[in-house]
Amino acid sequence: ASCIGMSWRVRLGNKKRPEGWELIEPSLDFFEGKLRDAVNEPHEGKRKAESQWPIHRIHYEKNRYIYELYYKEGKISQELYDFLARHKVIDTALISKWRQKGYEILCSMSAINKNTTTFGTAAICRVPLAQRSGHIAPSALTGCVSCASGDGVNGGPVWWTDPYTLWAAKKRKGGPGSGGKAPAAGTAGGAADDEDALDGEVDDPEVAKRLKALRDEPEDPEVAKRLRALRGEE
Repeated sequence: ASCIGMSWRVRLGNKKRPEGWELIEPSLDFFEGKLRDAVNEPHEGKRKAESQWPIHRIHYEKNRYIYELYYKEGKISQELYDFLARHKVIDTALISKWRQKGYEILCSMSAINKNTTTFGTAAICRVPLAQRSGHIAPSALTGCVSCASGDGVNGGPVWWTDPYTLWAAKKRKGGPGSGGKAPAAGTAGGAADDEDALDGEVDDPEVAKRLKALRDEPEDPEVAKRLRALRGEE
């Protein structure tokens, strides 16, 4: 989104800030600092898309902060919200999606942009964990493991840095009558259940299309290797 790249101070210049601005200015500075650090971080050893993962997460967090203040807590006025939207300090497309059923914790608009994925469908992070097979890996595009409704952690997506492995395995294998201890993600212990899950019905046609494609999708060994490193397993 165009609102990711430019500093809010450059966007706003000397424009008069609405009442309540002082409440959000320190946080906007904080997120901008995090974004600047992410952009300047050395990218050696990372694939091009992977270097963008922190940027997607920070963009999500900044917009979620404003979304919560306005829609959930009522701590900022419509005038201030409209000011932020008008000057593209916030991503109104993403925020609008959060208000739609099924997209409550969407990680990024890129995840539903069909032009950016291998199969011309939603990104892998849009597929519910219970419907996945094999190794659980983040979207190569955004670094989000799952932003499907019902899969989130603490009211947000599961990101590549989250300790999600055991939780995700339980999510896939869980449900009434499942019993037993869930296997670690990607192990053979849940293979049969995963195959059954893939054959299950889903309401979202884009997810269904993605699931069909996943049956023939090879696992990316580079993603698996980096995930093991992130967990301290290598």
